[in-house]
Amino acid sequence: MATLRESPQIRSKLINTATRLLAQQGPSAIQARAIAKEAGVSTMVVYSTFGGMPDLLRAVADAGYRALVAAFDEMPRTDDAVADIFRMALAYRAIARANPHLYDLMFGLSTRGQYRAIELEAAANRDAESAPYQLTYGYLVKAAARLVEAGRVRADDPEVIAAQLWSYVHGFISLELSGYFAHLGDCVHKVLLPLGINMVVGLGDTPAAATASVAAAAEALKPPANTTAAARRKTRAKPAA
Repeated sequence: MATLRESPQIRSKLINTATRLLAQQGPSAIQARAIAKEAGVSTMVVYSTFGGMPDLLRAVADAGYRALVAAFDEMPRTDDAVADIFRMALAYRAIARANPHLYDLMFGLSTRGQYRAIELEAAANRDAESAPYQLTYGYLVKAAARLVEAGRVRADDPEVIAAQLWSYVHGFISLELSGYFAHLGDCVHKVLLPLGINMVVGLGDTPAAATASVAAAAEALKPPANTTAAARRKTRAKPAA
């Protein structure tokens, strides 16, 4: 008979509960008692399943990386390596915006701070130990390798290119989530995408090619035509007050 620590159902339930509480209430809700109550189990189950809060937080962060991997898996691969990597950037941003507190936890940000001490302990040696993190980063390295293979950027170590591009996207998202771009309105089209063009051109692409690729990636931000048409029909059908 499987013990609680070996039960994938209990483990998954606690991770999902912690992730939901993190999104709804922020890091102040990430306590063993609160998670246990929401999950309908005893506090002891949290400890017997994970050994402690640091391991649970690590599992929640890894679930965030798996969500990124799933998003990257769903993306079609096209002949435009630059457009594809910018679609990854936009998907990455969408996941961060869906649960900013989870994003903080995944990357050790301290803007909200209440779980900082536990998170630091849980994050120790994450690069070496977290398979979901490595898989997520591996997608970016492969995308960077495609840039080189396609001749869109100068020949360089894909890991170096990946680190540069990740720094650019991560920096933008961190500032956006902290509210520093609120005064700009559409910060994606005013900051993220133009800066991306500058980055790719700096890596060796031509301005014209980079601009076209980023414009192609930005199409993902537009609502589907059938959704827009349905919204218009609904508006027209709405009776007068």
